[in-house]
Amino acid sequence: MKPFGLRVEEAARAQIIPLPRPVAAVAAPDAGILLRLRGKIMERLDSAGVAEMAPEVLRAELEPVIHEIAGQERVQLSARDQTRLAQELSDDMVGFGPLEPLLRDESISDIMVNGPNAVFVEVSGKLQKSTVRFRDAEHAAMVAQKMVATVGRRVDESSPLCDARLPDGSRVNVIFPPLALDGPCISIRKFTKKKMDLAAMVANGSMNAAVARLLEIAARCRLNILVSGGTGSGKTTLLNAVSRMISPGERIITIEDAAELQLQQPHVVRLETRTANLEGRGEISQRELLRNALRMRPDRIIVGEVRGTEAYDMLQAMNTGHAGSISTVHANTPRDAISRVENMVQMAAVNLPARAIRTQIVSALDLIIQIERMRDGVRRISRISDICGMESEVITMNDVASFEFESEDSGGGIVGHYHSAMMCPSFADRLAYFDLERAWTDAMQAMRLSASPQPRRSGRG
Repeated sequence: MKPFGLRVEEAARAQIIPLPRPVAAVAAPDAGILLRLRGKIMERLDSAGVAEMAPEVLRAELEPVIHEIAGQERVQLSARDQTRLAQELSDDMVGFGPLEPLLRDESISDIMVNGPNAVFVEVSGKLQKSTVRFRDAEHAAMVAQKMVATVGRRVDESSPLCDARLPDGSRVNVIFPPLALDGPCISIRKFTKKKMDLAAMVANGSMNAAVARLLEIAARCRLNILVSGGTGSGKTTLLNAVSRMISPGERIITIEDAAELQLQQPHVVRLETRTANLEGRGEISQRELLRNALRMRPDRIIVGEVRGTEAYDMLQAMNTGHAGSISTVHANTPRDAISRVENMVQMAAVNLPARAIRTQIVSALDLIIQIERMRDGVRRISRISDICGMESEVITMNDVASFEFESEDSGGGIVGHYHSAMMCPSFADRLAYFDLERAWTDAMQAMRLSASPQPRRSGRG
């Protein structure tokens, strides 16, 4: 029989658990209230002491201050809002504002600020819009000025263009109004914290093992190398990887507009250009640094990027006993790279005949390595060209290795292989001198036999 009665009803009521009352959600404060809170918080802080604090210590100090001032101003802030505000204030005071999370994200290789409300990033070779925003154009300008000030440079309306580097080695370019119509523009090229060598570039799909072996031999037998490619193609990364093959017993001098090379040898002298001061004086160009470097007993000279009259002095250095020098240039093909170098030399020596310039180029350069960012986002070596000599007025070149497209995989990645012509290189005597002739031939043969596909890989090449 089913039980019933008063006791049963009382027991049933005792088992009923009352539901909690709904808690009203705390609405996020609007921008005006947050701006007022920022001002109150900044008034409470000692700017001199804050500048010496580590970011994590500053965040811990800010949170109780934010809680106290929010209470005084009768502003309801959730714990998440307080933490986020403390992080934003910390980034503004001892970091680079809203760009700090992007700089900490190792998957991002490029950051592009087109204005206070338009921030783009590159991830695995693909561009995408970020949710990061600046408060206004003045906020973006403040962050940009803070970046260039770390290397003693300045940027404002009177001097609206500037190249600089961040403490972690990332390269920065800033352009201010009135040249930039939509507000300050910041372009940041990040460099991976991982030490990139040829083996890592093989793993990333930038080349295969046979091509990596050829580049290793080229560096060890002191060939003069020019790395060619477009913007963002990975020229500096490749130069860093090739430079790891240089003997630690050599004295290396690097010359750059903004220092970004990361050589690991113990005997490296790093030189950086200097812009003019407010009076327009004191500018030191790459050409002046290159001339001075010749008096510093270098074994090798590495020029971060040749873009002007310093091309003439670079060829002179390569032709006067500084074999094994390396540089980069912006060009779409090895033939275009030769033309660009020729044009830059003419900027320095207007009356020098074209044939004399080409003769110097043939005598100075041994290899041109072409690297490009292909449509699948992978930065890949597309060609290695040997500068052989001249026929009449034309510089002749042979392709040591060239990437040939085969197909596209299911993920949109490019599949191909490297082709080798198996011709005797013009620097065969250098290979024999360093006892690397057999190693070069073996690497060429391995490339020809394998013709291995180059699958798509994530990450920067």
